[in-house]
Amino acid sequence: MKRIDLDDLPPKLAALLTAVEEGEEVLLVQDGAVVGRLTGAAAPAQPPEPEAAVDPETRAKEVFELFRSSIEDEF
Repeated sequence: MKRIDLDDLPPKLAALLTAVEEGEEVLLVQDGAVVGRLTGAAAPAQPPEPEAAVDPETRAKEVFELFRSSIEDEF
């Protein structure tokens, strides 16, 4: 499968391709003859955002507090 980055295309063409709805076709025409078809697909699902990075000192405090509270609960 060939792949084209929309950022490499002229803005007008990139906008046209971005606006294609799911199932809609774009015909590629050369000298009046259809040489290809592009069919719109559903937008991919957005991946979940990664959790914000916590600095090591804050993480160590959280782990220590969890450990301390579990020890206190046992005794």
